[in-house]
Amino acid sequence: METIVFSLLNGMIYGLLLFMLSSGLTLIFSMMGILNFAHASFYMLGAYFAYTIMGVTNFWLALFLAPVLAGGVGMLVERWGLRRVHVNGHVAELLFTFGLAYLIDEVVRIIWGRNAVNYKVPEALDFTLFTLYGSNYPAYRIFILFVAVFMLVSLWYLLKRTRIGLIIQAALTHPHMVGHLGHNVPLVFMSVFGAGCALAGLAGVIGGNYFITDPAMAVQMGPIVFVVVVVGGLGSLEGAFLAAMLIGILQTSAVSINASFSDIFGFLGLTASSELGRITVAQLAPTLPFLLLVLVLIARPRGLMGEREV
Repeated sequence: METIVFSLLNGMIYGLLLFMLSSGLTLIFSMMGILNFAHASFYMLGAYFAYTIMGVTNFWLALFLAPVLAGGVGMLVERWGLRRVHVNGHVAELLFTFGLAYLIDEVVRIIWGRNAVNYKVPEALDFTLFTLYGSNYPAYRIFILFVAVFMLVSLWYLLKRTRIGLIIQAALTHPHMVGHLGHNVPLVFMSVFGAGCALAGLAGVIGGNYFITDPAMAVQMGPIVFVVVVVGGLGSLEGAFLAAMLIGILQTSAVSINASFSDIFGFLGLTASSELGRITVAQLAPTLPFLLLVLVLIARPRGLMGEREV
């Protein structure tokens, strides 16, 4: 029971962090049709911006300023980069964002170095919130939960229940009509791209000290973000949330299972080869999200909650 409870708790926290990171990519794709390969790089920028700001002020100011700075960089990228290559089609956009990811990685290495920085959990949140089964549970993980839930509710309300959300969605399908009504459509697109990058930056502020802040963090989180978005359904915010929670709980639970394939096959009355029998479920945990991706693409290519375009 202890293993189950902690696996669910940690899996839920990890899933919410994945959703915070993937929601920005989902927002950009659903509103603009751009699959941003550099999205995880803005996650990294958020962590490094927060680390730098914390060295001058405090974590709470960094929690606000770092996503704003990451969003500002994203707006500049859209205005002076993506907007110019957009006329050449989606392939040009993908190549542009792919090169942008490498550019941001090199800039981070030049400014902050190649080693991990000492970005720690703030002292105000570095304490035990409760004790369960004799183990202490840190307050910072619950803080991640509240931030992620607040972001989810705010984003849903903004897009579904406000005039700004209606303008954003209308600008995607009928940009000329929205322009004739007096709205600045290019500014809307630039703001959406900046907001998506800011959400990635917010995930970096929260996750940078939860994991580790180093130049490899974008490469480590980038593939899993695309898994979440594709499994949930391209452009579906609800699907991204469902997929993030599923992958978070699945991967975290698998890490705590030390049973080997010999044990599993023996329980089923089968025999496994010596090479396969030595492999444990915990060793396969990092590959489970990608296995889920393959299965979803085979059985349901549009994702869990995606809608296939006609």
